Amino acid sequence: MLDDLKYIHELDAADALGVAERQYRQLQHSFELPKIKGSFENIVVAGMGGSALAAQLSTTWPGYNVPFEICRNYTIPNYVSAHTLFVASSYSGNTEETLEALTRAEEQGATIAVISAGGELVFRAQEKNYPLARLPNDFQPRHAVLYNFAALMQIFSAASIFDAEKIRPEIEQAANHIKEIAQDWRADVPTSKNRAKQIALELAGKSPVIYGSPLMFPAAYKWKINFNENAKNVAWCNQIPEFNHNEFLGWTSHPVDKPYGVIDLRSSFDHSRVAKRFEVTARLLSGRRPESIALHAEGETVFQQLVWHVVLGDFVSLYLALLNGLNPMPVDLIEKFKKSLDD
Repeated sequence: MLDDLKYIHELDAADALGVAERQYRQLQHSFELPKIKGSFENIVVAGMGGSALAAQLSTTWPGYNVPFEICRNYTIPNYVSAHTLFVASSYSGNTEETLEALTRAEEQGATIAVISAGGELVFRAQEKNYPLARLPNDFQPRHAVLYNFAALMQIFSAASIFDAEKIRPEIEQAANHIKEIAQDWRADVPTSKNRAKQIALELAGKSPVIYGSPLMFPAAYKWKINFNENAKNVAWCNQIPEFNHNEFLGWTSHPVDKPYGVIDLRSSFDHSRVAKRFEVTARLLSGRRPESIALHAEGETVFQQLVWHVVLGDFVSLYLALLNGLNPMPVDLIEKFKKSLDD
């Protein structure tokens, strides 16, 4: 089935696989932003779902020298003030949680920047002259995460949080890296040589559970989002070492042939004790849970490895959608839910 290009093209009519392959272009995108002035003691990013993912990725790389928080809620921290750089991120521009969080940030005097493709958020940014990184408007939010990441990095460079000349080369190297490796996961690469297709086949009929180290957890979270939205296949994620303090025991009862597919996202940059935890976990849970699919990221830097996991997860979830007989693009029930909130 996954080597039948006619079947793939008919079901993936909007070319989600092509979007996954061309993600390197998102990292290369340039946004026109003014200098953002201020003395910032903390950073807060408000966003939901895919619109919060870029901020999550940035906690692995480049990381922050000031307190940083992601708000997936209607409310914001009480500490938000004139010394806060507040970024409102919503792909549609109409995410109600983010719009309310923005209103609260305005009331608390924060310096505001916006990432969006349109809607009410763009209107408010233009009306109030907020720095605006305007995203291309022909994507699903989960498929535009690296656009969002590029926007966030350029906002933070404009605010002197990061030195653009230092981070730009590594972003470009990562873009070139995923451009090259994505060729191995294209639809026209047969299953016998295509790791993304092989993983999707291993997961067919199962609920994926994805584990990542603290460095790779943002990618694990992206995999969870992808499985749920692309494949319409429920999935969960967690990170090690937190897993070993509670969830670890949850695997020790019931038959080993549980209806789950376990994926470990590994990095050569993981803390040595985290790496050992993956190994000890696999040994002690042998015979108690399905054997995990251990994926060791490729790349010379932590950011290259992070985006390697991100892009692989995109392909795997899209192939799983095809195995499920589904078009990966629509999220009709989410749209119905949003409308039902106003009924």
